[in-house]
Amino acid sequence: MDIRQALQQRRSVRAFLPQAVDGATVRELLEKASQAPSGGNMQPWRVTAVGGQALKDLSAKVKATEPVQRPGLSYPPGLWEPYRSRRFENGEDLYRALNIGREDKAARLAQLGKNGQMFGAPVGIFVAVEERMGYAQWVDLGIYLQSFMLLAVEKGLATCAQGFWRMYNDMLTEQLAIPEGYQIAFGIALGYEDASAPINQWRSGRASSSEWLSLQGLD
Repeated sequence: MDIRQALQQRRSVRAFLPQAVDGATVRELLEKASQAPSGGNMQPWRVTAVGGQALKDLSAKVKATEPVQRPGLSYPPGLWEPYRSRRFENGEDLYRALNIGREDKAARLAQLGKNGQMFGAPVGIFVAVEERMGYAQWVDLGIYLQSFMLLAVEKGLATCAQGFWRMYNDMLTEQLAIPEGYQIAFGIALGYEDASAPINQWRSGRASSSEWLSLQGLD
C-alpha cells in the first residue's frame, strides 16, 4: 500500500467489530507515528492507549459525567460560510445514512453518545497536550494524528478521531493519571471496521479544489 492508497482508504469509522487489537500492534503504531515532524522537534504529544476492562470502566464513567464545553476548543461561534454549510451537510448526511430524521432528537443524541463507547472499538487512544502550549503545537498534534491514522490503514485497521473527548477533560486526566496542566486534545477509536454497519457505508464528500486552491507562478 502506498500513501495515496492509504489516504483514499482512511475515513472516520463509527462502528467496529469486537475483535481485539494486539497491544504490541498498538504500541508499534503509536511509536512509529512519533516520526511525525513538530516545530523545534518539541514532540508535544502525550499519548495514552486504553483497552479491555479499563476501557469499559472509562466508557461507564463517561455516562455518569456531565460534559463541559471549553471555549475555543471546538468550532468557532457563529460559524460562517462555506464552513457552516459544510458542517451542516456533513451532519445531515451522517444521520440520513442511519435513517434518523432531523426531528428525532433522542436518536441523534443516542448516536452522539456512541462516541463515549468508542463506537464499539476495542482500543481508545487519548492524546493530550500541555495547556501552556500554543497554536503551533496543536498543529503538531494534527500531524501526529494523521501519521497514526495512515499507519493504521496500512495495518488493515480503522480509526475515528474524536473531538468529543475534550468535553470530558477533567474526568479523563484523573482516570488516566495524566499530569496536572494537560488538556485532552482528542481521542481516537481504533479497531477493525464493521463493514456491515449502515453508518460505515456513508462517505463524506470533499470540496472542489477550486474553492480552496490557488497556484501562482506555476505552469
